[in-house]
This record gives sequence, C-alpha cells and structure tokens, in this order.
Amino acid sequence: MKDINKLVLFLVLIISFIFYSGFLYTQNADLAAIAGTSKDLGKKIWQEKNCIACHQIYGLGGYLGPDLTNTYSQKGSNHIKAFLRSGTQVMPNFHLSENELENLTQYLKSIDESGIGSPRKLKINYDGTIEQP
Repeated sequence: MKDINKLVLFLVLIISFIFYSGFLYTQNADLAAIAGTSKDLGKKIWQEKNCIACHQIYGLGGYLGPDLTNTYSQKGSNHIKAFLRSGTQVMPNFHLSENELENLTQYLKSIDESGIGSPRKLKINYDGTIEQP
C-alpha cells in the first residue's frame, strides 16, 4: 500500500512539474519588458545595442569605453543624451529616438542609484564581504 501511495505522489509531482514548466515556457518574456518601466525599456536597449561590449557596469564589461555605473550622478542626463545623440570617434551614433534616449538614460540613472562602480571606494571586510561607504 505504501508503494502505491509513493507512486501516486511521484506521478502527481511529475505531471505538475511538466504542466507548470510548459506554462512558464509558453509565456512571452518580452511582454514584461514592453509593458515595463522606462528603465526596463532602457535595459532592453542597452542589451540590444550590446553596450556592455565596450562599457562596464560595476567593473564588468568591455574596456574600450568608460565604466558607466555612476555616470548619471557625475555628468547628468543632458551630458549622457548629448553623447548618445552624436556619438564619438570611437562610439557610433545609434540614431536613437528621443524616447529611446530617455529610456536608456533612466536605466543608467537606476544603475547609478543602486551603488558605487569604483572598487577603490568599497570597504572589504575581514570576512570577505564588501560594504559601500
């Protein structure tokens, strides 16, 4: 009798797992980003334009361009938008719309608000954890 109960429970769990997995994989992940906030849409632009190939966030990413973790608080929205509009000799002009510029700027603002990008400013504790001042 115990073996039958175990088998029934096992089958219920397997069937539940299959149906739930199917449900999750049929959901369109892009719908959340499309209906998301401005910073969510900015993150999507960041990913589509592969900005991480040249720029860093929290010290992770490419080394061709600067780390952009705290650029918003250091330079401001207008400075960021000016660079994005015109590009430079190294950074191409991606011809972003005003809405895309605003979304990308909001994404950089949200990153800036979340922490410090320079590891020199972080405090390393004896137990290996890191604190922001």
